[in-house]
Amino acid sequence: MNKLLLAVLATAFTANVAIAQTVTETNGILAASGRTLYTFDKDAANKSNCNGGCAAAWPPFLVKDGDRASAEFGVITRDDGAKQWATNEKPLYFYAADVQAGDAKGDGQGGVWHVIRGASMRSEAKPAATSWAPGSYPSYPGGY
Repeated sequence: MNKLLLAVLATAFTANVAIAQTVTETNGILAASGRTLYTFDKDAANKSNCNGGCAAAWPPFLVKDGDRASAEFGVITRDDGAKQWATNEKPLYFYAADVQAGDAKGDGQGGVWHVIRGASMRSEAKPAATSWAPGSYPSYPGGY
């Protein structure tokens, strides 16, 4: 495990931070309960711009009752009032098409969705999958 993950886990045990107990790093990518975490380039700092149909395809990583933020993870309030986890002021999401633990099918989708790299705790863009083409991806009102 890298030093950052150890720091997050140490914070979880000393401050009773529930999020750190579910966030892990596998192959350099952060996941929560085995599901890959993503950021959305069209979000503003501490503001989710993925609502409605977008949130159906990209479910937000929501804060559960009793969870507390840490230095690495903050909490934002979504338009619907729900609390969502964020890192570096970027709201965190899952991708509905990631069906198995370790899937990262959403990385690079539409050029605006990116996995979270654990070593740096920041989003890094990677080339989009070559099989994605406009019209072949689930859409939502407002586009990507």
